Amino acid sequence: MQTIADKDPELSIIIPVFNEQNAIWPFLTTMQNALSELHETIEYVFVDDGSTDATVQEIRSRMDSDLQIKLLVLSRNFGKDSALAAGLMHASGRAAIPIDVDLQDSPNVIPEMVTKWHAGAKVVNAKRVDRKNDSPLKRQSARLYYRIFNAMAEYPIPPDVGDFRLIDRQVIDILNTMPEKARFNKDLFSWVGFESAEVIFDRQARQTGRTKWSFWKLWNFGLDGLFGASTVPLRLWSYLGFCLAIASFIYAVYVLIRTVLFGIDTPGYASTLIIILFFGGLNMLSVGILGEYVGRIYREVRDRPLYIIQQTYESREEK
Repeated sequence: MQTIADKDPELSIIIPVFNEQNAIWPFLTTMQNALSELHETIEYVFVDDGSTDATVQEIRSRMDSDLQIKLLVLSRNFGKDSALAAGLMHASGRAAIPIDVDLQDSPNVIPEMVTKWHAGAKVVNAKRVDRKNDSPLKRQSARLYYRIFNAMAEYPIPPDVGDFRLIDRQVIDILNTMPEKARFNKDLFSWVGFESAEVIFDRQARQTGRTKWSFWKLWNFGLDGLFGASTVPLRLWSYLGFCLAIASFIYAVYVLIRTVLFGIDTPGYASTLIIILFFGGLNMLSVGILGEYVGRIYREVRDRPLYIIQQTYESREEK
């Protein structure tokens, strides 16, 4: 593996980090061992997403090694997908590989990814064949979510594939032109198309630290993905509204005929209340879905930057 003496890296490893001071050294050591046989010039692009610990200082201390390291320090926590977008924008390589610093995604498959890239693939997806280290709830909820997502999305995403993949420069340049503020990178990677290949790996347990993803963050992330990738939820309410209108018309005709033939029954309080609550609940739910889309439109039309880079550090080109 070549070092910073080569000024034009062929491969950029993009690593978003947030409060991961204890994971930096194990990560770099593991990566060096895994990539030692590659002939590509490699740069490591760390994107600090508003860490409050010593993550930045830890990364900067590694810049005295023979590795080519670039560090982007964001002004606050913008979220992983925004941090990944920053990394893609500032990656210099002919290809880039986003990877988490916790080493759950195996660096040992990167040489195979590079081989398939050289064979012509523009995107090489890394598919997880085993998620036994995730909790049963997380496995089942993820499986259900992506099943619903692919049923609704115009361009389905590969199952059990995260952000860990190799992306060719041609694809990176296109991704960097996309202005979405509510980003769901897995959908964007699928939307651009291009020839793709796949490698498989066993997902490992997290090596250091704890996950930063709470249930609430995962929930919002999932909504961003679903509403950002598809208008099917809006269309479903159009179909539901049409069906309810037909059902209401049929029921009105039935009530009219029954009244003409048999007279007026004593009004039922319970049935009236049920109907009011049912349609009231549907209205609130439909307004909520509309609000999700309107909120995302509002974020887009404000046109605020996706992220703000506070400081940039790079390894010295000469030792």
